Amino acid sequence: MVFTRRVVEALGCLLVLVCAVAAQAAHGLSIDGELKYGPAFERFAYTSPDAVKGGELILHEVGGFDKMNPFTLKGTAPGLVQSLVYESLTESSLDEPFSQYGLLASDMTIAADRLSVIFVLDEAAKFSDGVPVTADDVVFSVTTLKSDQVHPFYPSYYNDIAGAEKIDERTIRISFTKINRELPLIAGQMPVFPRHQFVGQSFANRELRQPVGSGPYLVESFSQGRSVVYRRNPDYWAAEHPVRRHQFNFDRIVVKYYKDQTVALEAFKAGEFDVMSINIAKQWVRDLRGEKIDDGRIVKGDFAHRNNAGMQGFVMNTRRPQFQDPRVRRALTLAFDFEWTNRALFYDQYVRSHSFFSNSYLAATGLPTPAEMALLAPFRDRVPEEVFTTPLAVPRSDEPGGMRHNLQEAVRLLQQSGWRLQDGVMRNAQGIPLSFEIMLVSATFERVMAGYVENLKRIGVDARYRTIDPALYTERITAFDFDMCVFVFGQSQSPGNEQRNFWHSQAADRRGSRNIAGIKDPVVDHLVEKIIYAEDRYQLIAACRALDRVLWYGYYLVPNWYLDHYRIAYHNRFNLPETLPLYYSDLSLLMTWWKRD
Repeated sequence: MVFTRRVVEALGCLLVLVCAVAAQAAHGLSIDGELKYGPAFERFAYTSPDAVKGGELILHEVGGFDKMNPFTLKGTAPGLVQSLVYESLTESSLDEPFSQYGLLASDMTIAADRLSVIFVLDEAAKFSDGVPVTADDVVFSVTTLKSDQVHPFYPSYYNDIAGAEKIDERTIRISFTKINRELPLIAGQMPVFPRHQFVGQSFANRELRQPVGSGPYLVESFSQGRSVVYRRNPDYWAAEHPVRRHQFNFDRIVVKYYKDQTVALEAFKAGEFDVMSINIAKQWVRDLRGEKIDDGRIVKGDFAHRNNAGMQGFVMNTRRPQFQDPRVRRALTLAFDFEWTNRALFYDQYVRSHSFFSNSYLAATGLPTPAEMALLAPFRDRVPEEVFTTPLAVPRSDEPGGMRHNLQEAVRLLQQSGWRLQDGVMRNAQGIPLSFEIMLVSATFERVMAGYVENLKRIGVDARYRTIDPALYTERITAFDFDMCVFVFGQSQSPGNEQRNFWHSQAADRRGSRNIAGIKDPVVDHLVEKIIYAEDRYQLIAACRALDRVLWYGYYLVPNWYLDHYRIAYHNRFNLPETLPLYYSDLSLLMTWWKRD
């Protein structure tokens, strides 16, 4: 979101741009307030000037890979290849919620009509094979990311980008179909591919070969299903760029693959790899014990963050007939005993998800504000009355009546929707039992599902759970071939075009979209558009909170839980910066560490 001051003042927006040359070109942009870093900044504050290059970082992934191109639909690529090998025109600051700074682009200018942005490429920018990054590469990348050769997410996300045109060898104009304050930022985030690498072949070619990008690392070698080795590019063009300085410090990053997280944990404790982000409470509290932890050879670190936690839940596929009635979906929500699960299995480590924008200022609280009501009131006869009258709240088992009351209410809702309890089984008018399978990708979730399935059995619902191979799991999610699954809808600090891919009717039948619940609701569609085309922060907040309420009372999933920190265990041979970023991933944090001598 790179705007000149002239445009900001003319629009009267809250957007503020810090310009390298007033009303000409900008080094960075902010959607909500002044940029933290000026044109001459040397590094991000969450990096350390004491960082030194060298050494090796060994990580792990669970599952496997069968391709090297992370931008296509079919197959699975290594998890780090996109972050380490490819770059975009701009780079996010991790200690500001809405700011980006030039990377491949040295400056950028927004047109007065807000329907295009001009990027000027850094003269030093080049790919790992030594070929300079040019305007032709950017045009090729924009065209490719809007085509059917990539994962359907990308054409959807870039729907409002009309295209790109070359002005000269280093200058590109990216045009928009509509005015949207996020589009310049979205354009800046597009990865840039080397056009010359795809001459005479399809971008979607699944041949396993080493990718070429402009990023800090090369793929040195790989063994399918076993490991990937990344080597720091000694000729990396942006090694001393302010947005890269004192980051990507390891000479080599090795990623080893394991069958599951339990096997991986034992391998970590044995020293087979260096760092492990723990997402299973039992592993953190019970399994990470022993002499190495006691004497400090392995460190257990809690790293606080302010990320929007979004929503994780047991998602119901409403394409299936048994999930099409919202009363049934609500009944299945009432059967989950989070308080027992958190206490007995999670050691009280988690917070229950209470919003589709959990842990953020975008979460709906209390009753709708006047701004929310203005968006919701026209649809009063098309959304549940609770949207207007009842604050968002999850069922609890630690209140009077506990689970007994919740299960009684679940039975009432099922009977209200036409199901009858016959010989201990809920059946519809045709005698078909209420039955479904919960598809899992991690065996560690089986402990959670055992209690949930037992509660469902008590109300006559036949539910089963099954853990399947990660590659098959990905394929079935892509094809919407499941009844219920565990899924995470991650959210940014500034939601935008990706909401179409999560909730919009257009995405419900598009293979590979993240609308895995199959939501087709004109009210949801309308509110998604309000988010995307919000003209200021206040409109964005109102639209997100209104959407939050409508999704919540659609009962499309059983809300799960979240953490407001990362649990990262690591062998004590690294140095860390003194300052943490605020909005970051565990990988981006690791890229600020360095090996101790």
